[in-house]
Amino acid sequence: MIVHGNRFTFKPGTTPEALDEALESLRNQGRSIPSVRSFVVGRDFGGEYEWGATFVIDDLDGYWEYLIHPSHRHTDRVGLPLVDTFASFDITDDDDPEMEQKIAALHQRRYDADAELTQLVSDLGEYTGSAAPGRHGK
Repeated sequence: MIVHGNRFTFKPGTTPEALDEALESLRNQGRSIPSVRSFVVGRDFGGEYEWGATFVIDDLDGYWEYLIHPSHRHTDRVGLPLVDTFASFDITDDDDPEMEQKIAALHQRRYDADAELTQLVSDLGEYTGSAAPGRHGK
């Protein structure tokens, strides 16, 4: 099982309507992507981020389905332009010693196939973690 998470802070001046649209789009990912077993979208307490989302997925095939699903792509388009700082992480109970590299490779494959997404991510004020472009599991 893989728990994929995102922590983020919106840019100053983000309207309440735009914030609501981005958060609802994240929730829609959880409802609409078949490989998502459960999800949480809400306030992030105890750190430097304001909001967070986690998605529980069975395996790498499901993770790929999650990454390329149209509802995820929609969230990228409506949400990323509003985000200032962003961090991603993955937690897994899989003992595969190459799991970190495999997850990073899925993200890199997605960036390589989507120039618009790559630009949206490049425009973020700060982006760290397992899904950051060029990370390759390092």
